[in-house]
Amino acid sequence: MSQDIHQEKILILDFGSQYTQLIARRVREAHVYCELHPFDMPLDEIRAFAPRGIILSGGPKAVYDEGAPAVAEELFELGVPVLGICYGMQLMSRHFGGEVVPAGKREYGHADLLAQGRPGPLFDGFFAEGRSPVWMSHGDHVERIPHGFEVVAGTDNAPVCAIQNVERGLYGVQFHPEVNHTPRGETLLNVFVRRICGCQGRWTPGQIIEDAVARIRAQVGAERVILGLSGGVDSSVAAALIHRAIGDQLTCVFVDNGLLRLNEGDQVMATFAENKGVQVIRVDAEERFLSALAGVADPELKRKVIGNLFVEIFEEEAGKVSDAQWLAQGTIYPDVIESAGGKTGKAHNIKSHHNVGGLPEHMKLKLLEPLRELFKDEVRAIGEELGLPHAMVWRHPFPGPGLGVRILGAVNKEYADILRRADAIYMEELYSSGHYHKISQAFAVFLPVKSVGVMGDGRTYEYVIALRAVETRDFMTAGWYPMPYADLARISNRIINEVKGVNRVVYDISSKPPATIEWE
Repeated sequence: MSQDIHQEKILILDFGSQYTQLIARRVREAHVYCELHPFDMPLDEIRAFAPRGIILSGGPKAVYDEGAPAVAEELFELGVPVLGICYGMQLMSRHFGGEVVPAGKREYGHADLLAQGRPGPLFDGFFAEGRSPVWMSHGDHVERIPHGFEVVAGTDNAPVCAIQNVERGLYGVQFHPEVNHTPRGETLLNVFVRRICGCQGRWTPGQIIEDAVARIRAQVGAERVILGLSGGVDSSVAAALIHRAIGDQLTCVFVDNGLLRLNEGDQVMATFAENKGVQVIRVDAEERFLSALAGVADPELKRKVIGNLFVEIFEEEAGKVSDAQWLAQGTIYPDVIESAGGKTGKAHNIKSHHNVGGLPEHMKLKLLEPLRELFKDEVRAIGEELGLPHAMVWRHPFPGPGLGVRILGAVNKEYADILRRADAIYMEELYSSGHYHKISQAFAVFLPVKSVGVMGDGRTYEYVIALRAVETRDFMTAGWYPMPYADLARISNRIINEVKGVNRVVYDISSKPPATIEWE
């Protein structure tokens, strides 16, 4: 992207914290660009990156352990503000002569932070009547404060929980301001990047679009681009953005695998082909997918079958666009971070993504990924700015394999049709009752078991539908949504009455962990 919106940027060095992505999201929410990199990023690369400020993340190690993660000593001499969070604060303390020791009592969860001395610029407005609720997750604490620093706050268990050296722009906090459980944490991070680091906040949807359009035009020139359009948020926004940049040079391939939501294929065509004038090749591949999935019950195998067949069909259609030289993908920043150990290279590999890691060698196409630097909420924001329907941009996540992993066990057309109708009723009721936008993700699941029921004067033996709805900020943890009983009763009644083949509806009240959000 252009220098303009990258001129102000924050560098986040990752020490392996489960919350590092959240730090980046909070910085972006302050309209400031940032990147995640491993803690051992070479100093010359840090200088070349030219950050306005640096944030050191938390991490699972102890700073006093042999071989504990560290940074180059010169990092603190670069003349830019540094904020250390949890492990990052302990590392900074140790570097400047402080002492970090195992705590007599560990702190995990909520704590009451008590102000001490002057608050300093970072903590302006952070305390109310001398205290502030925060979220802790540590087993070590600073026993002796580092040279040149002063204590800002502590808890009854850990007297040194916030430190500062205002003259050098160095700050440390033992708690986690990036998580939702620290109510004023977002404000603290905003103060750091905007006031202390001097960033004005140029990272806005309009400027991101303007910059991306210029970059796409510069990359592609007069060449043609093909894109696999799924109807999901990421591919839809990528299509709209690329079309804004190069118009008819873009051709989308929409593979209808028969595992989409009710009327979704027609909605995709209406949005892109009819309303926006995008060239879209629609492929009706329901029979091919259902045939390939016949008898396949293992969820991972189902994913592979669906993914491999999608690539096969996409390549067939892409081959018909003979002059295409670019393949566009809706890769977003979390895909990059979470794949192959993540961009930082330090985090545990959570899951793989089919659209990260390059292209098959036989596909002689260049790769175009205009959303690669963006988080999901940023993608949604620019989608609305590009004029995509609100319901499309803000709808709940939908897995790549579609209903294939929301039908437990083997997949067939009967199961898919039942689930499609049940899910549509569920979504319709969530919208009309006002719950949809309070819920992070909701969906129906088809259970391939039959239960006894009674309808009219007759006995029935039909299938079960499970309803899932969760609340979450980051999808790493999630709680089940407390749906009012009256709404559940209405949804259940409609599904049983209107969807032939279902006589029982259940509601999933499992949290993540120990359960996952999706059932497969």
